[in-house]
Amino acid sequence: MADDKAAPSFKLPDPAMLSRNMADIASRSQRIVLEFLKRQGDDALPGFDPTSIGSAFLEMTARMMANPAKLVQAQLGFWQDYMLLWHNTARRLMGETPEPVVSPAPGDRRFKHEDWHENEVFDFIKQSYLLSARWIQKVVKEVEGLDDRTAQKVDFYTRQFVDAMAPSNFLLTNPEVLRRTVETGGENLVRGLNNLLADLERGKGKLQIRMTDYEAFKVGENIATTPGSIVYQNDLMQLIQYAPTTEKVLKRPLLIIPPWINKYYILDLRPKNSFIRWAVAQGHTVFVISWVNPDERLAEKSFGDYMLEGPLAALDAIAKATGERGVNAIGYCIGGTLMACTLAWMAAKRDTRIKSATFLTTMIDFAEAGELAVFIDEEQLKAMEEKMEKRGYHDGHEMAVTFNMLRANDLIWSFVVNNYLLGQEPFPFDLLYWNSDSTRMPARMHSFYLRQMYQRNLLVVPGGIELEGVKLDLRKISVPCYFLSTREDHIAPWKSTYKATQIYKGPKRFVLAASGHIAGVVNPPEAGKYSHWINPELPPSPDEWFAGATELAGSWWPDWQRWVSALAPAKVPARTPGDRDLAVIEPAPGSYVKVQAN
Repeated sequence: MADDKAAPSFKLPDPAMLSRNMADIASRSQRIVLEFLKRQGDDALPGFDPTSIGSAFLEMTARMMANPAKLVQAQLGFWQDYMLLWHNTARRLMGETPEPVVSPAPGDRRFKHEDWHENEVFDFIKQSYLLSARWIQKVVKEVEGLDDRTAQKVDFYTRQFVDAMAPSNFLLTNPEVLRRTVETGGENLVRGLNNLLADLERGKGKLQIRMTDYEAFKVGENIATTPGSIVYQNDLMQLIQYAPTTEKVLKRPLLIIPPWINKYYILDLRPKNSFIRWAVAQGHTVFVISWVNPDERLAEKSFGDYMLEGPLAALDAIAKATGERGVNAIGYCIGGTLMACTLAWMAAKRDTRIKSATFLTTMIDFAEAGELAVFIDEEQLKAMEEKMEKRGYHDGHEMAVTFNMLRANDLIWSFVVNNYLLGQEPFPFDLLYWNSDSTRMPARMHSFYLRQMYQRNLLVVPGGIELEGVKLDLRKISVPCYFLSTREDHIAPWKSTYKATQIYKGPKRFVLAASGHIAGVVNPPEAGKYSHWINPELPPSPDEWFAGATELAGSWWPDWQRWVSALAPAKVPARTPGDRDLAVIEPAPGSYVKVQAN
């Protein structure tokens, strides 16, 4: 046999320690169950509407059975592959090395342990699962007659089921877990149960999987540490002005509008990967909006309020802090969507204070919104709105679970295996700490955003959305624009974000970075990671743009710096927070960012 390694030694558990652990587990479990029962009726799985999902699968099944010949053909192909797998496994047991019938996709880390390849039994289990998964997904995708939304929903939840059923997620079919159980005498499972209970306790009966060591990070101490000060604040945001690190700075300040679905310090994690620190070092006077983590008191805050009290209030404050009316602005994700709305509103008001706009992974056309659209149908929106009406906000944990479901193998099941089956502590990772530091959404704003933009796609319709008395028309945006999208973005698909290049007027530059929604953006030049593509031409089709694009090694940050600094290269002596008409309120990162959602 291929696996001729010595079997791991078996360790007997300590009876006294096991007894104490079991007593503690029983006591904690009782408290968790009581807390869980108290919360029933108030907390359902976000985005999970059994009626909506069930009706989608019923329709899919009816249409699939209407063409039985196609189903039989798919089953015959599946059984032929299965018979070949049996044959190859028999050959391996006899010492041969046949090619696998099916292999994991590149980047699939579930089967990286050597036993999945070297041990005939586990190799058979792995390939059997992959064949079944491929067959199920193929059959579902090829059902004819489903509308696009239903087909997308069926495909998404089929993949959720397939991912959940992976043999790597279960004790008896995961070779790494079995080895660890033998080596530790089952201590890994006891530790894993304790980890599970700790996650349930933190969620008060609702599972909140710990993705990193939360004690390893503290905002303002080892993340979000770029020196600066809060120079303005209102109900919705604090405005941070960062301290200069160069003698001269660009005369035109830089305003960054981050998303409020997560916290701003994704752009200021650690010094080595902080876009904010890097921009300061390039000679920008950097201002960043740090959004509040709203509670029920801000339930009636609207999307228009976010515009008035966010970028528009920041522009007024920056003028007082620097004496400059004109700024370069960056909007990230929904922060970019808000910036697009603000620019259209300002165009109608003949307000020209934003001189250039950079959009990072920003959606304005939601016709093809990616897998998030699975959660935006009428039934689920009504259910969400009912819960928000009771609370006054959309819960941050529910938002996080929704995003994690988009990458379930990486952001859910890998931690189930590591924390609960292997009994290991999660690794300290700043990005995952930020990902877990979730934020709430005011009820009124969030309902408006989901319905008017995601569901009805009215932002790209001239006059389709009205904010603060102005009907927005994105075609009136004429400032120079820089678009940065990422090739593997599961939140803002790049081909959808590209559509903005065909709507805005004025000079435009589109750049596509490798990797995803976060890693493709937070990619410092020193890291030497992730290439980017450029093409000065902007044809109507994103595929045509990509076909003519040139791939360049490394980060997009220097390309952006050359673009933005060329627009207004004049420099002035460096500005320090508090040296003009705005007094320092408190040191950065401020108090708003430290408010926890749960």
